[in-house]
Amino acid sequence: MPELRPLAGDLREPSRALAQALRELFTGLEVSVRRYAARRARDAGTFSRYLSGTRVPPWEVVMDLFTDLAEYRGTSATPEAIELIRGLHRAAVEAGTSPQHAVEVLEQQLADADRISRRSTVRGDVLGEALLDRQHQIADLEVRLSQLEAEWNAERERADRLAEASPDLTDLLCERDTLRGEVARLTADLEVTRHHRERAEERCRLLERQLESVERAQRAAGLPAVVPAPDPYSAPLPKVLIVDDQPDNLLAMTAVLAALDQELVAVSSGREALKALLDHDDFAVILMDVQMPQMDGYETAAHIKRRRRNRDVPIIFLTAMGDDPAHSARGYAAGAVDYIGKPFDPWVLRAKVAVFTGIHLERRCAAR
Repeated sequence: MPELRPLAGDLREPSRALAQALRELFTGLEVSVRRYAARRARDAGTFSRYLSGTRVPPWEVVMDLFTDLAEYRGTSATPEAIELIRGLHRAAVEAGTSPQHAVEVLEQQLADADRISRRSTVRGDVLGEALLDRQHQIADLEVRLSQLEAEWNAERERADRLAEASPDLTDLLCERDTLRGEVARLTADLEVTRHHRERAEERCRLLERQLESVERAQRAAGLPAVVPAPDPYSAPLPKVLIVDDQPDNLLAMTAVLAALDQELVAVSSGREALKALLDHDDFAVILMDVQMPQMDGYETAAHIKRRRRNRDVPIIFLTAMGDDPAHSARGYAAGAVDYIGKPFDPWVLRAKVAVFTGIHLERRCAAR
């Protein structure tokens, strides 16, 4: 088996610790990097950079290593081992993030949303053509039925003989009713598809604005910071509500968002979030953890959306449950506008929050 590339020389300590841990997992498989990359349908060069520490892999890559090692050895990793690697991964992500990494994350999300939009558009065209075909068939049947009924009305005395001479009348009626049922089903499917396309298009627009925000920050990264003097007569800063039951997560998100011009309100439960929405007005966006005791993020979002006063405040869910489409679908069904996995990229989080606070300020100015 070929030897692994040596660790990069200029690594930060969190990246080095994660790379060493991944190398120990990988060497236990007793297989080459190229062969393993082919097995998992990944680029061998990219996977080699994961093991040398120059790039931080997505969490699913680490979980694939645990799975393959368990299959090879016949024993699965302990929860303590997985949690240890998760902590190293989180630290490496926080230490190694950059505007370019944020651009890559957002571009991937934009590609996913665009793919959904294109699929919805194609399905909408197919359903529309099928619906139009059924409507034409119904119109044809209506004409044929009208002709038969006109003959009945003109020659009532021959009604019995006409019924005997036209035994397909009942079949025509049944066929028409069947086609009407298909029209109703296709209309409902078309409406659902159009709704999915609208949601995907809206997400594309939001992601494009988020990309612009990160790129602006990337361009300005080399410029000296100029902090304007506070204006006592200016409008109040937009508020951001952060909801998470873990103090470390609240502290991390507060630190990440501190550079933006906004007022941060941090609470540790769903009930405190509902109280904060009663005590404060003018929230621009809510960052909501999903897994919380007593009242989770989905339930809290449902309560918020039932309140007329807060139902239009955008909610971004944050969760450590991975990229399972079932979780994101449940989040969007609960009224979320976005969904971020943990550990999150600080640049991505700042970009998303900056976009929604910008939208909030635009609406506030337009209302004056």
